Amino acid sequence: MVTQRGGKDDGGMPSAVVDCALYEDGHRIPGQVNLAKVMKRIDPREGRFAWIGLYEPTEEQLHEVGEAFGLHPLAVEDAVHAHQRPKLERYGDMLFLVLKTIVYVDHEKVTATSEIVDTGEIMVFAGPGYAITVRHGSAPPLEDVRRQLQDDPQQLGCGPAAVLHAVADMVVDRYMDVADAFAVDVDTLEAEVFSPDCPVDAGRIYQLKRELLEFKRAVMPLTGALLRLSEGSVPEIPSKVATYFRDVADHHQRVSEQILSFDELVSGMLSASIAQLGVQQNADMRRISAWAALIAVPTMIVGVYGMNFDHMPELRSPYGYPAVWVLILTVCTVIYRALRRNKWL
Repeated sequence: MVTQRGGKDDGGMPSAVVDCALYEDGHRIPGQVNLAKVMKRIDPREGRFAWIGLYEPTEEQLHEVGEAFGLHPLAVEDAVHAHQRPKLERYGDMLFLVLKTIVYVDHEKVTATSEIVDTGEIMVFAGPGYAITVRHGSAPPLEDVRRQLQDDPQQLGCGPAAVLHAVADMVVDRYMDVADAFAVDVDTLEAEVFSPDCPVDAGRIYQLKRELLEFKRAVMPLTGALLRLSEGSVPEIPSKVATYFRDVADHHQRVSEQILSFDELVSGMLSASIAQLGVQQNADMRRISAWAALIAVPTMIVGVYGMNFDHMPELRSPYGYPAVWVLILTVCTVIYRALRRNKWL
């Protein structure tokens, strides 16, 4: 049931609702339901729960849902304002999971202003008889997640905990896809940095590091939450679902290790680029100094013989002029060969 944002739909649900469904024993109950009907029909003891999907609800809309399901005000406030750090919080018998989503932005090559990743947020409220998902920003739709769960009644029969797992699994799988795409950017830029024919602007490397930092901030804080969910220390998570969370935690660990390796590579590239710039500047200064030495010799000789004193050696000799040129060329040739031999030129 997709509704327009603003006001309420015909069923009395906040218009930010993307889908609202009632499930019993892992199967979706046919028909559309509104908030009032959902509250009357949910019964965790009979395996019946509601799953409400919201997209960028207003404060009023989310407070309405919060009051209906008895959500903790602090969790509701976090879901309204978004921009939260990935975390797992427990309020009584309710779990509140915040996930940062990552979308890879296609681009031809990394520039000093490239946007490589875009972040969004998904908040999941899971409690007795309900699962409420709230999306913000570029967070992907959850239609596929809902469809996959509905195709697996045995898993969906685990209730709201199954929804919590499915959403976390989808988010972490997308982390892996983004990490694979990020690896291509890192490898390409690394090849350019160490290519003598293709100098890389340090600004491009720094931008890659900035985008990697955004990726890292979205992924790394989730480690503790997934660890708690996978080790069975959260009473609201059945042991069967906790087992599935171990797989999610394993995938998350792999992505975290990739990000750390990317960070080291990019830092190394930045250091190498700065070092190459310093080497190039030193080489340029050596060339300038070498040419200055070559120019200094004839300048000195010509300056001495240009003083026009009456009593100077060879000043009146017919061989004086060619002798000076021979001297200049000989000295310059010796200096030039010495500089070439020492690789200053």
